[in-house]
Amino acid sequence: MITKPNRNALRKKRHLRVRNKVHGTAERPRLNVYRSVNNIYAQIINDDLGETLVAASSLSPELKGKIQGGNKEGAEAVGKLIAAKALEKGIKKVVFDRAGYLYHGRIKVLADAAREGGLEF
Repeated sequence: MITKPNRNALRKKRHLRVRNKVHGTAERPRLNVYRSVNNIYAQIINDDLGETLVAASSLSPELKGKIQGGNKEGAEAVGKLIAAKALEKGIKKVVFDRAGYLYHGRIKVLADAAREGGLEF
């Protein structure tokens, strides 16, 4: 019996295709986004060294009581927070890794908020 791959397995295949093209460096690290049902997460990663430079999520202490999880308002708050933290560390230019998600909804809101916060990608 042949089974149909589930939605997350297909997303992971798309993510691998994106990751073959998108690579974060010290000059231009990668802004990665992960979206779960209840929360949204963002990381800025230097792939050359394999280290996370900045991270923010809807569970961050700065946002914990102010927003409610992974809706569009939460995504906007996380985008602004990741941009503010990145600018503190001197990061202005990033490459955007949508992690196999379609560029709409919460992913687009987070990206637009990060751009408004001062990140270039």
